[in-house]
Amino acid sequence: MNIPDTVSNDLPPGDDLPASPEDDATDGKPHPLHRRLKSFVKRAGRTTDGQARAFAELGPLFLVPYTPERLDLTAAFGGRVGPTVLEIGFGMGEATAHIATVLPETNFLCCEVHEPGVGALLKRIGEQSISNIRICAHDAVDVIDHMLQPGTLAGVHVFFPDPWHKKRHNKRRLIQPEFVTKLAQHLRPGGYIHCATDWQPYAEQMLEVLGAEPLLRNTAPDTGYAPKPAYRPLTKFENRGLKLGHGVWDLVFEKRA
Repeated sequence: MNIPDTVSNDLPPGDDLPASPEDDATDGKPHPLHRRLKSFVKRAGRTTDGQARAFAELGPLFLVPYTPERLDLTAAFGGRVGPTVLEIGFGMGEATAHIATVLPETNFLCCEVHEPGVGALLKRIGEQSISNIRICAHDAVDVIDHMLQPGTLAGVHVFFPDPWHKKRHNKRRLIQPEFVTKLAQHLRPGGYIHCATDWQPYAEQMLEVLGAEPLLRNTAPDTGYAPKPAYRPLTKFENRGLKLGHGVWDLVFEKRA
């Protein structure tokens, strides 16, 4: 199914976002609306005509609505039985679609709240006839807490999460000890967490946080950072950064048996 698009909507991850009330608090305490960890930041963007048609035509087949109850993964994937990987924040879905095609026996449950990105991935699903992706357009933290059984995931992908470059924003980064413990608890033995970032200070924090989690072991103990797994493609933003001399760091940790 080929759903034409009319507007390019590829958005790079942004750091030019307004500070939250948490950052502007004068008493040094977090604003009550911003205390809970979230897996996303709202970004501006317009849904194109092609993405809107993908929502209408493919949404009923590939969107999993958020409900605060355990999800039957086999039923959600139309009876497909296979390992399930959770992807947190897929942007415009280019890498997600590629990985799903090179790992056809794996089911991918993908969380993203950016509506144009959800529409773009739905459009790719139709164009490439991908059957092993389901999308939950909701905060991944809620999905993990309420929809997924502990010990069931074969893997978790967190690729290029917002680095929150400014020091005062570092506390808003997704990869933090409490969240990593939550992820590890939802992995089955031998399951993995694969993170990637192009911001070295965040890579160093990821390495420290993941390395401190007793449920996990680093698959690259000598260097700390793993070679890029073959299934993860180079995105156009990553390619652009590499041409400018920027580094990219992959981290792959497995759950201990």
